[in-house]
Amino acid sequence: MQNFGFARVAAGSPELRVADCEFNTTQIIEVIRQAQEQQAEYLVLPELCITGYTCADLFLQQTLLDAALQSLLKLAAATEGRQLVVIAGVPLSIKGRLFNCAAVLQRGKILGIVPKTCLPGYSEFYEPRWFAEAEELEVTELRIGGSSVPIGKDLIFVHEDNDNLSFGVEICEDLWVPVPPSSLLAQAGAVLLFNPSASNELVGKADYRRQLVSSQSASCVAAYVYAGANAGESTTDVVFGGHSLIAENGQLLAESERFTFESRLTIADIDVPRLQYSRTVMGTFRSGKGRRNYREITYAEPAPQNMERKLKRMVAMNPFVPGNPQQRDERCREILSIQTSGLMKRIRHIGTKQAVIGISGGLDSTLALLVAVRAMEQLGRPASDVLAVTMPGFGTTNRTYDNAVGLIKALGASLMVVDIKEACLQHFKDIGHDKDVHDLTYENVQARERTQILMDLANKNGGIVIGTGDLSELALGWCTYNGDHMSMYSVNSGIPKTLIQYVVRWYADHEADATAEKLLTSIIETGISPELLPPSATGEIVQLTEDILGPYIVHDFFLYYMLRTGAGPAKILHLAQHAFGDGYTREQLVGWLRVFVNRFFTQQFKRSCLPDGPKVGTVSLSPRGDWRMPSDASAALWQREVEQLG
Repeated sequence: MQNFGFARVAAGSPELRVADCEFNTTQIIEVIRQAQEQQAEYLVLPELCITGYTCADLFLQQTLLDAALQSLLKLAAATEGRQLVVIAGVPLSIKGRLFNCAAVLQRGKILGIVPKTCLPGYSEFYEPRWFAEAEELEVTELRIGGSSVPIGKDLIFVHEDNDNLSFGVEICEDLWVPVPPSSLLAQAGAVLLFNPSASNELVGKADYRRQLVSSQSASCVAAYVYAGANAGESTTDVVFGGHSLIAENGQLLAESERFTFESRLTIADIDVPRLQYSRTVMGTFRSGKGRRNYREITYAEPAPQNMERKLKRMVAMNPFVPGNPQQRDERCREILSIQTSGLMKRIRHIGTKQAVIGISGGLDSTLALLVAVRAMEQLGRPASDVLAVTMPGFGTTNRTYDNAVGLIKALGASLMVVDIKEACLQHFKDIGHDKDVHDLTYENVQARERTQILMDLANKNGGIVIGTGDLSELALGWCTYNGDHMSMYSVNSGIPKTLIQYVVRWYADHEADATAEKLLTSIIETGISPELLPPSATGEIVQLTEDILGPYIVHDFFLYYMLRTGAGPAKILHLAQHAFGDGYTREQLVGWLRVFVNRFFTQQFKRSCLPDGPKVGTVSLSPRGDWRMPSDASAALWQREVEQLG
């Protein structure tokens, strides 16, 4: 079973006793054993965990320092025969100075030692009383246990077979300064950043620490693994909580409980290829200038490839929609503001008299109408300057028609009803198409007739046509070329289908009156359909998009992980199985993935000539900026990988 480049990291906070190296070492070895048992590949332990951080003047006692050194050798020996990399804090005396260090251990050896760069000088932790800064280190190697070990703040640890899998270490206070060493390590190529720490607890400090770790992981486009010393530290003046955190590119993946005395492990899987993809897309790390200033220390493969293990990270089923209701509301409000501002700018620039929109009674056209009305209102113009045209065709149901007309009236837009059936029948005659053959031609004639009407009305009234198509439809090419595919400004082009219902719901809850709120609720609850085929005998929609293509929540998932993370079909399927669990079978997911890949490649020609529209999120298919792809690019590699999954 492939692990798709995921690296399993662990932050350990072992039970400890201040100045009891033997006890601490025993606890650390047990934590190492537990981490190995849980198939961790990297384990970071707290700052000065061998002795305890709060030894104070005892750090000046040679008895403690000798015991700490012996414990370090014992820990190194404990990694013999184990596959994970261990990072442990230890005080080391070097040429008459004492340094607060992190030792990197693997397979019975000390690979390297990183001294602390920034020492806190505030009252309760006046480290300069005992320790020297890394700048004062006079050697680049240290003899420990008969071996020469690299030491310095200029060490970066590089995987023996994968130059992209590098890691760096900084210690506690190093993170709290304006330019942390981890920032430079990231520029030098480190994608995993480890921090052995001993940060005491104060009211509000945990929130700040959490924010700091998450922000640094985002700034460095890296994983940041922070291990805090637990409550076993001295409580003479302060209390420690054992706060451990794991963040990846701004997202907090795992966090420990605080105020515990017993040993704790916090574990998460880091998506290393995703981080590398994000760095490549950003271009921020392309220069590679930083690496020339670092000594590279090679470490071995920390775990066997293709190991079978359950993914230890949350994978959201709906990555475009925040799970937290408060964050979701804020996201929806901001999206509406972006859409509204973009349309306002276009209206002001052109000096248009009207915004012309085709309203079907579905979600997409509803959102476009809401945006257009908001734009006019914020421009100080009446909602009636929005010409909302509903054009019933062969598939229009009473429900969608009534919702469309009712909403237009409730919002105060100008209503126009144009029945397109006779025009389409005439067109069938003109091109020699049998009206009883309900094929693609039958459907697209209606879509293009509607677009022609909108374009002509815009010309007639000095307006512009507002597009209604969304990001998901563009990804799948689920639109009629030069039909609903075309407009003069496309306000929904950056919003996936799964998010649109939440934006409409937000408007219903926060800005709509009671009448509009009721209509919007009905629209949200209506099945997604282009309504181009005749309804059932009872007047119900028979052409449901998700019955044809598959669920939009699945296709949006595929879209996000392909474009946002660079994942291929096999990895996307792996993530989808983890996210959806028993919701869908593997066979269903593979089938829908096949649909997604085939349509994404074959429908690029529609995206290559998209009208302007506002970007609202990190995933966009604009051919002018975010997604530039040849219309005749081969899908063979992706299709072959999908078929191998079946």
